Amino acid sequence: MSSLDLQDAELTTPELVILDMVAENKEEAAAQLAARLFESGRISNLEGFLEQVNSREHQMATGLPGGVGIPHARSEHVQQTSIAVGVTRYGHSLDFGAVDGRATLILLIATPAQSFSEHLEVLATLARSLFKENFRESLRRAHDEEVIAELINSSLVFFDH
Repeated sequence: MSSLDLQDAELTTPELVILDMVAENKEEAAAQLAARLFESGRISNLEGFLEQVNSREHQMATGLPGGVGIPHARSEHVQQTSIAVGVTRYGHSLDFGAVDGRATLILLIATPAQSFSEHLEVLATLARSLFKENFRESLRRAHDEEVIAELINSSLVFFDH
């Protein structure tokens, strides 16, 4: 996938954002977000993709400092690199295994199986942004799917045009 293709296809859209998310656990949170990817045609097999996300999660915790969870998988079920975003309801949080506590911001990252370098690049770039407190706070405070999608997409313009 060239940089041009990625510019044409946004990594996330307002339809892929869930505000006031409430989930029993990290698996349910991933399922809610994956359902949005499936509904938008970005993944072809919901169960198959979730199985890969959950098995990845069992290998290694995906919690980042500052209350962030980034479940992710490279999968043959993914049509295009995508990110679904969940912002939990006030007072609600989920355990993604981060040392400093539970997550209130969950970003499900889906990349096609063959896009190994792109997968790492998206993860690394997103993690860099998410380590900044002001970026995390902007996402949490937005309460607007459009704004959240724009923040994520603009943080991931990492290819040269």
